[in-house]
Amino acid sequence: MDTLSIRIKIGDREYPMKVKTDEEARIRRVGKLINDKIKKYREEFGLEDRQDLLAMVAFDCMVEFLEIKDDQTEGTEQVKHVLQQVNQNLESLL
Repeated sequence: MDTLSIRIKIGDREYPMKVKTDEEARIRRVGKLINDKIKKYREEFGLEDRQDLLAMVAFDCMVEFLEIKDDQTEGTEQVKHVLQQVNQNLESLL
């Protein structure tokens, strides 16, 4: 895979990084989402301290991550339950 050297601005700082060519768009999107969250917290809560803003963004991202993970776990359990029912029905027919 080819790699690119890019610079991503998060908050008021630029971060150089090397990314795979096929991941560049995703990395840039993540940078934009982080900056959007920083802006939201700055406007919503009047926060200006960089560390506070990044801590709130990190917290927000982890909450979203856990919600998605819990939803996936719940969905997996539902699929497992349905498959068990199908399996029981098949066994009863045999």
